[in-house]
Amino acid sequence: MSDSGQCWFDHEKVEVYREAIAFIAWPSALLEGTVRVGDVKDQLDRASTSIPLNIAEGNGKYTPKDRCRFFDTAHGSALECAAGLDVLVAKAKLTPEQIRPGKESLQRIVRMLMGLIKRNSTREYDKGNPAS
Repeated sequence: MSDSGQCWFDHEKVEVYREAIAFIAWPSALLEGTVRVGDVKDQLDRASTSIPLNIAEGNGKYTPKDRCRFFDTAHGSALECAAGLDVLVAKAKLTPEQIRPGKESLQRIVRMLMGLIKRNSTREYDKGNPAS
């Protein structure tokens, strides 16, 4: 989506894509001033970038199986981001309160991706765990 709010492609209209784009900016700003986060910061950057890229590519696929494969990858990247935030807390680089907005955003992303995956898949899922 452009700065003017115009959507050029179909994936830009998808709520989970917009949430994933918003999430990318969040850790960048948060980690900018953090000293020596190194590999975790790089991994978090790669994983957070992977989420919207895979959502966009999956949205452009025609078969449910192809769509699901990309949504699965985006889902895995979102979970990887959540773990990366936990690692930063465990290493005392950030506090649980500092990562809360990111975890909340990732939880929304994971839930929306699970909805897309379930709609495009014939697999059985645990109905009681929406963030699995």
